[in-house]
Amino acid sequence: MRRLVVVENVSLDGVMQSPGRQDEDTRGGFERGGWASGPLMRDQEASRATMAGQESTTAMLFGRRTYLDLVGHWLTTADPNPFTEILTNTPKYVASSTLADPLPHPNSILLELDAEGDAVAAVDRLKAEGHGDIVVLGSGALVRSLAAAGLVDEYALTTIPVVVGSGARLFGDTPMDLRVVATATSPTGIVVARYAVG
Repeated sequence: MRRLVVVENVSLDGVMQSPGRQDEDTRGGFERGGWASGPLMRDQEASRATMAGQESTTAMLFGRRTYLDLVGHWLTTADPNPFTEILTNTPKYVASSTLADPLPHPNSILLELDAEGDAVAAVDRLKAEGHGDIVVLGSGALVRSLAAAGLVDEYALTTIPVVVGSGARLFGDTPMDLRVVATATSPTGIVVARYAVG
């Protein structure tokens, strides 16, 4: 059985929206995009720590918006680019009721959603197949629905010491017990930690 691991950059106040670029995700009038990229570029120790654990990744899972934006951005960004190889070669499952095959990026598989457009049953089946970790990047709405269904096994969070003030937050209304698996704090105060659920 595979594990579902959510990998996110979050602010101290739990915001996960648009960490990389100013124009990455402006939904809801969000104007603080790019709040994580500066601190991570200035802190190579934290950047290296965020990349740890990739050797157990056998698949990736995305919502439509993150798939089109994040994967599209990194696969068209010139080298040196730390994400090109993993984003090209790793199977990518996409939860979307609006996209259709063929998907635009290599090794991409469109999940079969239920009649209501929910991905929970499809992800549950995906977890039962194969081995290793299914890594979810971004995809906040998808992550919250999978967490509510009890499908998230671990969170790998890079917490940036900034308060964004508004924006989409990682955690919804689902209570959960978390156990610290590993943690590291960089000299600039960025915390990279892994939390097992339950």
